[in-house]
Amino acid sequence: MHRPVDGFTAHHLSAFCTLRLWAALGAILLLAGCATFAPNPPQDQSNICEIFREQPSWYDYARDSQEKWGTPIATQMAFIQQESSFRSHIRPERRRYLGFIPGPRPSSAKGYAQAQDPVWGEYQDQAGSLFARRTHMKHATDFIGWYNRRSQQQAGISLNNPEHLYYAYHEGAGGYQRGTYRNKPQVLQAGSQVAARAHRYQAQLNSCEAEFQCRRFYQIWPFCSS
Repeated sequence: MHRPVDGFTAHHLSAFCTLRLWAALGAILLLAGCATFAPNPPQDQSNICEIFREQPSWYDYARDSQEKWGTPIATQMAFIQQESSFRSHIRPERRRYLGFIPGPRPSSAKGYAQAQDPVWGEYQDQAGSLFARRTHMKHATDFIGWYNRRSQQQAGISLNNPEHLYYAYHEGAGGYQRGTYRNKPQVLQAGSQVAARAHRYQAQLNSCEAEFQCRRFYQIWPFCSS
């Protein structure tokens, strides 16, 4: 005869623990599966035309974000290349103690846009949804558009100024206005790289964008062209 344990028999408690273990394993496998089936990073990240040829849906997402928030497609993709090199599930490396003991991550940044938890929560509340994922390009491009619009409103940065938009993206509008980026050589270098890449991407996109417009059966020229 089983002895009750807090209203459950030992048998029931064992079954409950087993169920929880399987649920945890299922969640781990699900997360691993999401990473496994995420698109591979583009082979040629120096050319936006080649990026969109590999992932044409990314053009649609970036164009939707541009129409909604105003940040040019080329700037959005330059941000993502700088932040994650188009790797969907990337996170900052953990600190290592004694060279091998894993410690905490330096930040909560995650996904294509490397958005951190607090600002991602603001985005979900104000513009996204509870189901928005940092590991999906649609939501990453929308987040960048939303964030840059906020930088424009709070700090007066032109949406056609990718370098200073990136400084605000990295430092926040308040930090940007205080000029904190000026004393951070790595941030200055990254902003310069983003600007150069955005200008190069824009020149490339000018020559190939027609490939990605009106490509779906329900898109009818000239209504879908820019």
